[in-house]
Amino acid sequence: MSTSALPAQLFDLADYERAAQRVMSTVAWEYVAAAAADEITARENQMAFTRLRLAPRALVDVSKLDTRVTLLGRELAHPILLAPTGYHKLAHPEGELATARGAAEAQATFVLSTVATVSIEEVAAATASPLWFQLYVQTDRGFTRELVSRAEAAGYEALVLTVDTPVLGPRYRELRANFNLPAGVERANFRGRVGATGSHRATEGSIFSATLDASLTWKDVEWLRSITKLPVLLKGIINPLDAALAAQSGAAGIIVSNHGGRNLDTAPATIEALPRVVANVAGKIPVLVDGGIRHGTDVLKALALGANAVLIGRPYVYGLAVDGARGVARIVGMLRRELEMTMAHCGRPTIASIDSSVLWR
Repeated sequence: MSTSALPAQLFDLADYERAAQRVMSTVAWEYVAAAAADEITARENQMAFTRLRLAPRALVDVSKLDTRVTLLGRELAHPILLAPTGYHKLAHPEGELATARGAAEAQATFVLSTVATVSIEEVAAATASPLWFQLYVQTDRGFTRELVSRAEAAGYEALVLTVDTPVLGPRYRELRANFNLPAGVERANFRGRVGATGSHRATEGSIFSATLDASLTWKDVEWLRSITKLPVLLKGIINPLDAALAAQSGAAGIIVSNHGGRNLDTAPATIEALPRVVANVAGKIPVLVDGGIRHGTDVLKALALGANAVLIGRPYVYGLAVDGARGVARIVGMLRRELEMTMAHCGRPTIASIDSSVLWR
């Protein structure tokens, strides 16, 4: 398949998903596409959006549309960010370097994963666009502190602490594919350490992983804030009780996420959890959401239910697999264009004008 011919043939995210499956290896595809157990939550993340209906408006001047938002003090061109996802070299030889370039072209903030296949410093050198760093706290707190210091020194603007993964979920498709990092691909930020290569899974008979700290508590949020000047967002908040604690903890923001359905199956869809989280945060800190976003209508629905911005994961990885940096940029561009169309049909010319009244009750 000629990648130079692909973009003209691909019109939406579903087209890119199908094309990505054709060009990715079975192991890479199963790693990216798979979710936990029966994958009920992964499906619900998308299906829950389809149950929300929009209320179009007529005869509103929408000749000028403004998708700008302000987040953590920075003005962004639109409210679509790239969520942290691991192992981009499984999808494209340039890995996270291509992702960063595509994000820059699309004016999208990219959140780099701890388990990236390109290092913190190399990604930062590849782009002048905003970068955030996602952190898995390690059992070795000295190494964790080192990761934080490296992100600060490289110019990352925020830390995203993943709080929903004390252990991995039962990803059976991934297991059936015998997932391991292929030769020549490593966890670049672990270079020279145990765990830089091979499987990320616990050994048989244990649920615990060497690269995840299952002892993480709210005290560690306080500790992390004490060792960095960067704002710390908590990713993986679903329960409104945790949302209230997050707002009290000094976190700079919350990302409502169920890890794309990859950890706990039968957890609620993120768009269903979002309103309760927003209510318990009560405007004290920004609330973002990921999971299941496939159209601009989904973006608008999330904003209508109180999100300040959204993140996408699998879709941009599919774009990366198909067409590198250009594929990443095109995925974001598609969503932004659909968002603008949806804003126009709903009579909402600015992001600030989007509220719950845009939903058909």
